[in-house]
Amino acid sequence: MAARSAKSEWEFGELLPPSEGRRVLTVSELTTQLKRLLETEVGAVWISGEITNKRLQASGHCYFTLKDATAQINCVLFRGQTGIDRSLIEDGRKVLLHGGVTVYEPRGQYQLIVDAVEPQGLGVLRIAFERLKQKLQAEGLFAPERKRPIPAYPRRVGVVTSPTGAALRDVLHVVARRSPALELILVPCRVQGEGAAGEIAAAVSFLNQWSVTLPPRERLDAILITRGGGSLEDLWAFNEEIVARSIYDSALPVISAVGHEIDFTISDFVADMRAATPSAAAELLTEGVVAARRFLADISDRLAQLGRRHFAGSQDRLGHLTDLLGHMHPRRRLNEHWQELDDLDAALSRNARTALRGAEAAWQALAAAWMRLRPSRSVGLWRERASQLGRRLGEVTRLELSTRHQLLGSVGGRLRLLSPEQVLSRGYSITQDSITGKILRRAIDARPAQVIRTRLHQGDLRSVVEGPFGPSKP
Repeated sequence: MAARSAKSEWEFGELLPPSEGRRVLTVSELTTQLKRLLETEVGAVWISGEITNKRLQASGHCYFTLKDATAQINCVLFRGQTGIDRSLIEDGRKVLLHGGVTVYEPRGQYQLIVDAVEPQGLGVLRIAFERLKQKLQAEGLFAPERKRPIPAYPRRVGVVTSPTGAALRDVLHVVARRSPALELILVPCRVQGEGAAGEIAAAVSFLNQWSVTLPPRERLDAILITRGGGSLEDLWAFNEEIVARSIYDSALPVISAVGHEIDFTISDFVADMRAATPSAAAELLTEGVVAARRFLADISDRLAQLGRRHFAGSQDRLGHLTDLLGHMHPRRRLNEHWQELDDLDAALSRNARTALRGAEAAWQALAAAWMRLRPSRSVGLWRERASQLGRRLGEVTRLELSTRHQLLGSVGGRLRLLSPEQVLSRGYSITQDSITGKILRRAIDARPAQVIRTRLHQGDLRSVVEGPFGPSKP
């Protein structure tokens, strides 16, 4: 039986015809492609939403979900990511997140790797805050050397704040308790919302102008700008450039007490002094009075203490003077001198006995040495030595005289050879002007009719010059 043509093992045809060019992916390959697609096409993004399901692991990594009304995405903030305020990651808080979108392959879910967090709605304000801060700092509005001290005992202070705010009540309460005599001049204004910055700046300018019109003793000593705590938006009026300029231009020192301890505004940097809270500002203004009151309260105790200390010191000095007077009494001084005299007498006696014993010992030693030397023999030796010295002295004297005679003869012969008389004896002569005595060395030095004197070996000649006797030899 011939083999049947087997296009298929089924005689009635194939249930699933073969597919041409079909590509089958594994789960890992598909996940990897999706991860690569997200990282390249989407990449790093800013996302806004509400935090939920926050989980902080023992490893330090933080996992949470960011959601809005219709969707959610898993997020992770790794422990090594720096520069992030992690206190912003709280359930229910609306934030802006920045990070890269990727896929966590073991679970096959996409997520956001967070590298920046901002409270939603505050990012623009913070950027504006930093820009203005850098600008004013570059212009020198924050320079420490321009800060003026706040008077230690202010009498009148202008207050710029809302008349209905808690800040004013806190200031009034502290001032009434610590320094009721301090007079506060309130200039009411809005401290938040649109137009608040202009009102604050106008209030500062008004207090400066009004203070100048008052008599010197009634003028303001300082200005306090204050308000209670709030969000960055609530405090934004104190971050406006117009407020900063008005504080900088103020002739009166300015204290800025805006918000709570953690709040910093541009007005804090420009002001002459910053207080953490309105109550702290009131305490700073009354600090001198409270310190003076405490000093006055303690002054009686201090005076009594100083009096007792002075009395005790006087008693000590009196006792010392009494002891000193006893030591200086004439009888005591006389007794001390008598004792000193007795000591000197005893010492003199000891020294005399010691010197006598030393002299006796020296004399005995000298006598013994004299007996050992045999005087007769010593006299003969000295006589012979004296005779030898006399002979040597005579020989040395004669030798020295002979040497001196020879030297003198040599010097005399040399002097005679150099003597002008010796030169004249050899036929030479010396010609001089008969009047001046000047010696004539050249024929041209003589003048016609000049009377000259010629000195010979024996005698002089007197001549009159008629003229040169012919050419002179060189």
